[in-house]
Amino acid sequence: MFVMIKNWLLGATEESEYKLLSTECKDGVSYEVRRYDACKHVCVSLEGRSFDQVSGDLQRKLLDYMSGDNEQGEVMNTPVPIIFTVFPRDDGSLNRRLVAALRIPLAFQIAPPTPTDSSIRIEERPGMTVYVLRFGGFAGESEFRAEASRLTCTLGDSAPFQRKQYLCCIYDPPIKPYGRRNEVWFLQDEP
Repeated sequence: MFVMIKNWLLGATEESEYKLLSTECKDGVSYEVRRYDACKHVCVSLEGRSFDQVSGDLQRKLLDYMSGDNEQGEVMNTPVPIIFTVFPRDDGSLNRRLVAALRIPLAFQIAPPTPTDSSIRIEERPGMTVYVLRFGGFAGESEFRAEASRLTCTLGDSAPFQRKQYLCCIYDPPIKPYGRRNEVWFLQDEP
């Protein structure tokens, strides 16, 4: 966590690159459609506890990896956002399964450092098109659920997105008191 804060203060973060396909506004809600290329991520998952109970622990594991807790001892710039994959139930509440991921920085995409923690894995994720709703403030499970519900209502029943999972994205360290950036991403169904 210290490295993320230090990198944020010194400007050593690396935002995931994407292509903006469109900016839309429907019923007063603005959202974007973006395309991300395939790339490697460092991931960790946990089951049995709620988003609010484990998100901080999972973030710390990933940030420890980025700050040199890997077999090569490599210290990397902090990529943003931290991406949490969540799995909603029919009533909108979240399943007790959570996957946290950070994109491996560009300089390490070809040969990422090997994790020393056996719960951490390197994963090649395919390219994706996402519907994105941005919002501010401190975000926990209830805020992400509310924004996901808002994006679901905005997109309607006919939009081609995956309903069995969505992504909760956090761009800022916990000490940033204002101007915070969070996003909900819905994965567009690929043809």
